[in-house]
Amino acid sequence: MKVTGFISASLFAAGIVLTPIVAFAGATLDRVMAEKQLVMSSDPAYPPQSFLNDNNEMDGFDVDVGREIAKRLGVELKIITPAWEVITAGNWQGRWDMSVGSMTPTTQRAEVLDFPAIYYYVPAAFAVHKDSSAQSLADLNGKTIGVCGGCTYEAYLNKNLVIDAVGTPEFTYDVDAGEIRSYETDTNAFDDLRLGDGTRLDAVMSALPTIMEAIKNNYPLRVVGEPGFYEPLAVATDKGDDEFNAKIAEAVQAMHDDGTLAALSEKWYGVDYTTVK
Repeated sequence: MKVTGFISASLFAAGIVLTPIVAFAGATLDRVMAEKQLVMSSDPAYPPQSFLNDNNEMDGFDVDVGREIAKRLGVELKIITPAWEVITAGNWQGRWDMSVGSMTPTTQRAEVLDFPAIYYYVPAAFAVHKDSSAQSLADLNGKTIGVCGGCTYEAYLNKNLVIDAVGTPEFTYDVDAGEIRSYETDTNAFDDLRLGDGTRLDAVMSALPTIMEAIKNNYPLRVVGEPGFYEPLAVATDKGDDEFNAKIAEAVQAMHDDGTLAALSEKWYGVDYTTVK
């Protein structure tokens, strides 16, 4: 819905003329610019992408990217933390405006969401307990593997992952899981894996930076084998506002062009994940 100026018949008859309201275009963009607030969905337990820091404040790579997008739109950023399955289901009904949550733009998700901008690319890898005897992906066949529910890693293990974003490297399904266990977030899966090799899980599939962050935080894990696939990660929006999508795309492209995204990636990961390797 566009915001436009109008003159009601009664006011016109009374000789009162209203100043037209400036039109931004598109219901979401109208609201964001009028309220000067961009609401972003995020995960409070997905370091280093997004997490609560020691000051009980949201922090991380995705959070910094969201803040920068808001800054370039000239608005304040507000963060809320709905469940991942709720975010990927679409039909947000204005509860939040965008997701900067390291989401892969799959064909299935594109039925209910728009993906106006890819902002980085990461390898999806497997982690095992440090006491595991597994040395290759073949050693994970028939094993119990944990993943975040509704995410691309679960689709990969179910062998129905479709990523049709431009520039996505081809991949093959190299692991036949015996059992796939879904968790609300990757951290919960890591918590079960850290209990011991085979105690609850034999492995976890997650983003390589997320695995490395867990290891950095003294989880007794190690990476095994080559990455299963490389995934482009995008800003997601609810369907229905092309003008809002264009603004998001413009902001992210500018962040690519001026090196802001590369600098944020280096800050949080120690490597530039913002281009295809």
